[in-house]
Amino acid sequence: MSLAYVASPYTKFVDGLDAAHEVAARLTGRLLASGVIAYSPIAHCHPMAVYAALDPLDIPIWYGHNLVMMRRCDTLIVAHLPGWDESEGVKFEIDHFAKAGKPIFDLDPVTLKMVRRQ
Repeated sequence: MSLAYVASPYTKFVDGLDAAHEVAARLTGRLLASGVIAYSPIAHCHPMAVYAALDPLDIPIWYGHNLVMMRRCDTLIVAHLPGWDESEGVKFEIDHFAKAGKPIFDLDPVTLKMVRRQ
């Protein structure tokens, strides 16, 4: 069974961090309902930041955690949400998966249509 990593904007999301979490959680849930087993750092880690009083912008904590998760995941899904193309985190994730030679898919968050990058 394959595990996908869902890249989406967080600090660059137009409506803020809580909204970024809500959108990522909904999108990842929709992917799960459609048969895609996925990990979203925003959907899964934002609640930890909130409830454990961690700084959601503490890059070393989150990049370290998510680097381990990226190594475990088989493919990357880049959600084209507002701000995705300006996000340093999404750029880092794309670069990591590209260097690892793992498949990368661009996702339309409305239709869930995915197109594999060449």
